[in-house]
Amino acid sequence: MDAHVDSLTREPVRTRGRSRLRRWGMVLLCLLVVAAIVYAIWFFPSAPTAKKLDASANQAIPVLIAVAETRDMPIYQDGLGTVQAFNTVTMRAMVDGPLVTVNFKEGQAVHKGDVLAQIDARTFQAALDNALARKAQDEAQLANARLDLARYQKLVANAYTSAQQADTAKAQVAQFAALVQQDQAQIDTARTQLSYSTIIAPIDGLTGIRQVDPGNIVHAVDATGIVVITQLEPISVLFTLPQQVLPAVASAMAEGPAPVLALAQDAAGGAPKVLDTGTLTVLDNQVDSTTGTIKLKAAFPNAQHRLWPGGFVSVRLRTEVAKDAIVVPPSAIQRGPRGPYVFVIGTDNTAKRQPVTVGYEDEVASIVTGGLKAGETVVVDGASRLADGTKVTVAKPDADAAAVPEQPAAPGTNRQHAGG
Repeated sequence: MDAHVDSLTREPVRTRGRSRLRRWGMVLLCLLVVAAIVYAIWFFPSAPTAKKLDASANQAIPVLIAVAETRDMPIYQDGLGTVQAFNTVTMRAMVDGPLVTVNFKEGQAVHKGDVLAQIDARTFQAALDNALARKAQDEAQLANARLDLARYQKLVANAYTSAQQADTAKAQVAQFAALVQQDQAQIDTARTQLSYSTIIAPIDGLTGIRQVDPGNIVHAVDATGIVVITQLEPISVLFTLPQQVLPAVASAMAEGPAPVLALAQDAAGGAPKVLDTGTLTVLDNQVDSTTGTIKLKAAFPNAQHRLWPGGFVSVRLRTEVAKDAIVVPPSAIQRGPRGPYVFVIGTDNTAKRQPVTVGYEDEVASIVTGGLKAGETVVVDGASRLADGTKVTVAKPDADAAAVPEQPAAPGTNRQHAGG
């Protein structure tokens, strides 16, 4: 026991050593806990886990495989295009007057020569009738002048009149003949003005939204017009490609019509749908120096009207066909720090890592230009668990996974690689 002095009375006070015993008890408890942890770590049975790891290492890895084949592979150049009507015509009034009738419906398919609208033609018909009457009058005077000329010519021949009167009669004939020609020109003008009162479709196409309703006064200076007709069959697509592919595009055009595919832009990221197949018609005569691209135009039949003016589509231009190329699925190509490689399966079902050189590639197939032979078996699924010498077992693919779309890949998925 320790002796302490009371702070108030200054007398010695004796206390028990309870606090010292409590501290020693806590130290002993901590030592026991540490000893238990060391015992658990040191004597934990690790031999069974090692056996399990060894067993899993020797277990064959299930994989999906494909055989490298030799076939002709089309090479495409991908771009983004804008659909344009093959011809666009704004139907405007060429004469002033009330719009009497409209003979089309908005969105109607019209043909060349169809009457679309009619402007009041009464004033133009009256002008034509006036010109016809004036010509008839002048023709009668011309006929009379010709008779007078014939009489004066006979009198001059018999010396019954002077030659001056015959010359005057001849001049009158020429004057009336000129008047008749002038009348014919006025008739042609009146007929032209009358024809302008009937608005006729100049091309086959589809009408848009009507801009003027019947009963309104239309003028030749109106900017909006009555309706716009767009030709959809055929239709054009304007698109751009990088200038680096210019030699390939020019070579493809020199060999003949280069096929072009128009694909829908799927916002959901699914497989692209081919809208139509056409041909390349125009390669622009200069490169855009600001963007480093070239402009091209392709024509499509558009029989099913899947292409619409103003819409955006993905475009694929076939520039060449790689003959007898070694082709594998794109999923067989693996990429690492040393470049692309594949896992080749040997006859003993052992995986071997093999560097390859990849050429053109899209989401349907990849061309291997080096490091792989036709007929070799490669891994297309399960390569992430493989290494050199790993035993594999071939699994059967699901029906959905085995189905490969026959249509071309989406634009932007084709790539050029070089590696070993």
